[in-house]
Amino acid sequence: MAPPGRVALIAILGTAQTLAWASTYYLPAILAVPMAQSLGLSVATVFAAFSGALIITALAGPAAGKAIDRFGGRPVLLASSLLFAIGLAMLAAAQSPLLFLAGWLVLGLGMACGLYEAAFAALVWLYGHQARNAITGIALLGGLASTVGWPLSGWLNAELGWRGACLVWAGLHLGLGLPLNALLPRAPMLAMPRASTPAAGEASAHTASGPAPSEVRRILMLLALVFATTLFISTAMGAHMPRLLQGSGLTLAAAVGIAALVGPAQVVGRLLEFGLLRRVHPLLSARLAAAAHPLGAVILLLLGAGFAPLFAILHGLGNGILTIAKGLLPLALFGSAGYGARQGWLMVPARIAQAFAPFLFGLGLERWGTQALWLSVGIGLLAFAALLALPAHRHDSAAH
Repeated sequence: MAPPGRVALIAILGTAQTLAWASTYYLPAILAVPMAQSLGLSVATVFAAFSGALIITALAGPAAGKAIDRFGGRPVLLASSLLFAIGLAMLAAAQSPLLFLAGWLVLGLGMACGLYEAAFAALVWLYGHQARNAITGIALLGGLASTVGWPLSGWLNAELGWRGACLVWAGLHLGLGLPLNALLPRAPMLAMPRASTPAAGEASAHTASGPAPSEVRRILMLLALVFATTLFISTAMGAHMPRLLQGSGLTLAAAVGIAALVGPAQVVGRLLEFGLLRRVHPLLSARLAAAAHPLGAVILLLLGAGFAPLFAILHGLGNGILTIAKGLLPLALFGSAGYGARQGWLMVPARIAQAFAPFLFGLGLERWGTQALWLSVGIGLLAFAALLALPAHRHDSAAH
């Protein structure tokens, strides 16, 4: 069978990504309370298990990326479908906290092999430096995960209970996700250097014309800082925005309604990246995006609750573009060789920051109320400063 074309591949991977995110990352928001009640746990304990899964994702990410560099995305993404199904089935069967935690840890392995970083690496393995539009398309479709996942999980919980919901999601991974990932091509669509070839991107780092190792490390550290700070902000806002907006003086209904603007704004941001911003260097679009949250937060803090919709929209626009930037910046700055392993290492501090973001920002809200937004402003400006310090030229030699 002929491999799918680029548009078909975007649809295939985008659908698989929507399923992957909806059934894992967005699952606790709907099912944490019934899970806790059924197992005799606190809701905080359920979210702690989810945080443990994110730490496993961080630790396993480099190995998953290295495997994609060597073998391509197909076997790794197929493995993710199986891991998702097994982890969800373990949650459904759990009668004790130990099996429940084990199920989340298996899901953490699945997320390392099957979320955006793995999909982006699979596209770079297939298309090399020409993967930008495909990465944007995947992120655009994956942005529908909460829109699909939250209502479907809620409906399944109402009809079948949370255990039935987990089993349905597991069945979807076997019946839909696995066949979709099996359609991925087995060979690259473009000839390009593989990180596994001798000295692919390593020896040249020490040549006279290549960048100094210290410069390579500096750029990698700046990128890791950008990824960690921006993911901390997006996760903190995802967990606490309605409560945060209530603290600014809004009613619960108004706060929830305004927080709901974030999702559509993220989609608009990704459409902007797919259209207008595709013609500029991804570093410029990332800088604009990183400035959006601090700008919106300062407006809300200084001008009050009447500007809450603007804050939500600016945050969503920036977050939507930054999701794509996490895939594009390493490609633009270092090229395609060794992309998967590098992306895995870059995301280790980001996933750890993500795991602790709800807890740490929640502590800030308890102590300072809405003024805790100054914390996210400072973190956002740190990300913006790091992006300003990054060079716009490419260091292909830094593949190692």
